[in-house]
Amino acid sequence: MYTTILSVKVNTSSFKIPSAYLKHEVEIDIYTPEGILGNEKIELLLLNDGQDVAKMNFTEILEEAHHNKRNHRLIVVAIKASADRLMEYGVAGIPDFKGRGAKASQYTDFIVKELLTFVKKKIALPVMGKVAFAGFSLGGLSAFDIAWNNPNVFDAVGVFSGAFWWRKKDLTDGYTDADRILHEMLDQSTGKPQMKFWLMTGTEDEQADRNKNLIIDSIDDTIDVVKCLMKKGYKRPNELFYYEKVGGKHDVPTWESVMPAFLNWAFEV
Repeated sequence: MYTTILSVKVNTSSFKIPSAYLKHEVEIDIYTPEGILGNEKIELLLLNDGQDVAKMNFTEILEEAHHNKRNHRLIVVAIKASADRLMEYGVAGIPDFKGRGAKASQYTDFIVKELLTFVKKKIALPVMGKVAFAGFSLGGLSAFDIAWNNPNVFDAVGVFSGAFWWRKKDLTDGYTDADRILHEMLDQSTGKPQMKFWLMTGTEDEQADRNKNLIIDSIDDTIDVVKCLMKKGYKRPNELFYYEKVGGKHDVPTWESVMPAFLNWAFEV
């Protein structure tokens, strides 16, 4: 008996989207599988820090994700960060102690009201499968915030080495863990959006250990986000998954190495 192997080629197209909210153009790369007939279930992934995606062998990763999958197609939009990244990424409406993230609300409006409209017109097919938002470092924090606050738009979140340390006070200004902005937002949120979460850190993500517990802060902060989500009722592995990469660093090669695991968990391709 012979097994038919389905090979899917992925093409990349680049665009510049003028944004009324951000007052500048935003560059994106769209990764689209060839040969979509219209009877497949289309799924969509947005990725912050698209300039880092461009450094990966992302086309090969996406082609492998589609390997021998007949009924689903994943389209990926890599959004390149602007020179104003530290202002546009963050938690909407709550700048950090240095005033960074002050334009996160405008970036949210760009994503929800401009980017998705543009992308869906380009796809020209209904997106009937999952829609996810993911990102790296501060881009991961941004993706989490936007998805959490727009559960009617997004079904899943992926955060690679997330900047969950994002805080209202400096460490030298009376900081406590209660000053972490995203954790506070989660604690104060009501309800439980129908959403799934994939969070990862590397054991060599950083060296900082502010509470001297011999666990680096990026792991501590991410595990505390996991705890916040578990309190809200996200407990099954198919709705909340934490991936700790042994030897993983805060860099593109690490994120590239775990991307297949995220795609496999988040999507049906």
